[in-house]
Amino acid sequence: MRQLIGYAMSALVMVTVGYAFAPRSPAPLAETRLHADRVQINDMLVNDRQLVAVGERGTILTSADHGLSWQSAVVEPQRAISLTGVTALSDQVLLAVGHDGWILRSEDAGANWHEVGYDAESGEPLLGVWSADGHKVAAFGSYGRFFESDDGGRSWTPREVNPDGLHLNGMDGDVDGRRMLVGEQGLVMRSNDDGATWENLTPFYNGSLFGVVRLSDENWLVYGMRGHVFRTDDFGRSWQRVGLDHHNPLYGHVLLPDGGLVLVGADSSVVHLDASGKLLDSSRRSGLGTLTSAAAPSQRLVLFGGERGVFQGADEHLAAGH
Repeated sequence: MRQLIGYAMSALVMVTVGYAFAPRSPAPLAETRLHADRVQINDMLVNDRQLVAVGERGTILTSADHGLSWQSAVVEPQRAISLTGVTALSDQVLLAVGHDGWILRSEDAGANWHEVGYDAESGEPLLGVWSADGHKVAAFGSYGRFFESDDGGRSWTPREVNPDGLHLNGMDGDVDGRRMLVGEQGLVMRSNDDGATWENLTPFYNGSLFGVVRLSDENWLVYGMRGHVFRTDDFGRSWQRVGLDHHNPLYGHVLLPDGGLVLVGADSSVVHLDASGKLLDSSRRSGLGTLTSAAAPSQRLVLFGGERGVFQGADEHLAAGH
């Protein structure tokens, strides 16, 4: 009897081992869908018909249904480092930047990303990335760090544009060669030649500026600490303050399809301006915390991103034509 039991156990082990190593097709994995309200988002954009959002711990999310559902992008190598900015060079090529000089590039509309830059030794964050034509790109950040690429973000060259080493927080411009760069201590710089040379404008505010928006060749707008917003209609030769009813810092913006503008910031602040930078409405959304970014995927929909993730913000006050 013991001999029979031994044979039976041996047979069972052989069958189990044979099954474990036998080739077979695994069941397909379900598509990964994420709760976009559970991760801090630092920047967003609309690229063709897709939304792309970047944030804490190297998170990159994409959505093809106006933010109703989100998928996690593949990042190689994945690092637990905050991403702070994202831009599209074309409908397929995107760049993202973050802390420790981290630069990522995607060639498939944001589904997969690979590392093209990383500097853990300095530990200094890049705070934004911008391009006018999809080929020449600028990445900028803390302590005046500024990098340029002439090949769509594949390789980068450092450059000094601010000898004082002030943090560089925001940049905008157009293919006409005009650009503006803003930063801490009221820094505003402008260029007329695609960034080949930069001019420091006479300071008109001593606090940090976090963003700049080109509204037209002559009309520009900057915003930052304590709810300060300034506009110019002569490419920075003179500035006028846009008065708000609060002093919350403003951290991000989005241009609306009708040419208007939305600024977002602390305490769920949302500021709506017209195409010339004049104030239309200022409000606070309930329970969204600090907002850092916004995107407008359609005529009547604005998405808000920040410390509590991404939220849809359809609002008659923000719809085109209002």
